[in-house]
Amino acid sequence: MSLILTLAAWGFLLLIAWNLWGVVRYSVQTSRQLHQIPCANCQFFTNSHYLKCPIHPKSALTEEAINCSDYWP
Repeated sequence: MSLILTLAAWGFLLLIAWNLWGVVRYSVQTSRQLHQIPCANCQFFTNSHYLKCPIHPKSALTEEAINCSDYWP
């Protein structure tokens, strides 16, 4: 009986570790993708809550803005 409980406890800990690893991996991938958005360095970026970009207001600071043709470094 104690062997079964020990194996169940180790299995539970491995499951938790596996899920934590998945969360960390997903967070790193998302962070890398979001750091490719060039809006904050664009000359047209206003940093205003109401109008972030006068040229592309719907796609500013989203994944659609990664390959923005109006971005000037």
